[in-house]
Amino acid sequence: MTDRQAQFSGTTEVREAHRFDQAALEAWMEANVRDYSGPLEVQQFKGGQSNPTYKLITPGRSYVMRRKPPGLLLKSAHAVDREYKVITALFGAGFPVAETFGLCTDESVIGTWFYIMDCVEGRIIWDGTFPDVPTSERHRYFDAMNATMAHLHTIDPAAIGLADFGKPGNYFARQIGRWSKQYLDDEAAGRVPDMDRLVEWLPNNIPAGDEVAIVHGDYRCDNMIFHPTEPKVLAVLDWELSTLGHPLADFSYHLMMYRMPPTGTVGLVNCDLAAMNIPTEQAYVEAYCSRVGRDPAEVNANMDFFISYNMFRLAAIVHGIRGRVVRGTASNAHAKTMSATVEPLAALAWEQAKKAGAR
Repeated sequence: MTDRQAQFSGTTEVREAHRFDQAALEAWMEANVRDYSGPLEVQQFKGGQSNPTYKLITPGRSYVMRRKPPGLLLKSAHAVDREYKVITALFGAGFPVAETFGLCTDESVIGTWFYIMDCVEGRIIWDGTFPDVPTSERHRYFDAMNATMAHLHTIDPAAIGLADFGKPGNYFARQIGRWSKQYLDDEAAGRVPDMDRLVEWLPNNIPAGDEVAIVHGDYRCDNMIFHPTEPKVLAVLDWELSTLGHPLADFSYHLMMYRMPPTGTVGLVNCDLAAMNIPTEQAYVEAYCSRVGRDPAEVNANMDFFISYNMFRLAAIVHGIRGRVVRGTASNAHAKTMSATVEPLAALAWEQAKKAGAR
C-alpha cells in the first residue's frame, strides 16, 4: 500500500471540530431512514476536504453521512441538498452511485444539514498511477473511468428529473465568474498573482459553442469506489460541484491528470505510461469521443484553454480550502498541506493559458 493510500483510506475517530449529538442523529434515522435499526457507531472517513463524511455502523448494515461543516461558510459552498438530489436521480437511472435514504435540512438535529446514503463496499484508489493494481490490468481501470464518465454525459437530465439542476448555456462564462468571485471574496486566503492574471484572461478567451449535460465537477479516481477485485466502478462519490454544464469542461478536468505532476492524488506528468500500461492522453480522448460520438480533433483544438480553466478552477477550490484553514473550519487534517498548493496550481494554469495564446 502506498503512503497516500494509507494516509487517506479508511476511517478514524470523529475529529473534535466535527462531533455532534449522536443520540439526536440516531433518533432522526429511526424516524426517517427505511428499515433503520441501531445501536449506532460513528466514525469519520480520513479522506475528503469539503463536507465532513462519516461512516455510520449498525449491527445490520453501514451507512454514510455527508454534512455541511460547522462554522462560517461561503454562501454557495457545501450544497449537500444538491448532492442528495443528483445522487438520488442518478441511482434511479442506473448510474453507479450510492442509494440515498434521507436528507435533513433541520439544523437543530446535529447543527448542520446532512444526508444519509448507502455505504458501498469496495476500493478507493488514492494514487492516480494505480500502483497497487497489477500492470496487466491497469489500462482496464482507466477504461472503466472513461466509460463511466461517458455514461454520465449521455444521460438526458430532463428524463431523470434534473432539467432544473443548473442554468442552461454560457457554462464557462458562469463558472469562471463564480470561481473568480469566490477567489476574490475570500480575503482570508490572500491573493495570488497568477490567479489575478487568469481572472482577467479566461473570460475573454472562451471557445465558441455550448452544450448541456450532467457534469460531476470533480471526477477523478479517488472520487469513485471500484469493485474489490475487478476494473469496475461501483459508485461515483462527492457530487458537491455537480450541475448542468458543458461536458468538455467536465472531461477536461478529469484529463488534467495527464498534465499534473505526480505530487497529489492524480498526476501523470513524467510517468512512463507505456511501461505502466496507462493509455496516453490522446488515446484517452479518442476513447471518450468514440463513446459519446464526438470528433477528437474538435475536442483537442481547445484543450489548452479547457485545461487552463480547470486548473484555475481547482486552484480556486484549494484557495477556498486555505480560507477554511485560516478560519478553522477545514474538515480534513491534510487541508493545511493541500492549501499550500494554490500557487503551483495557479502557475500551471497560467502555463496552459500561454499555450492557448495568453501573453
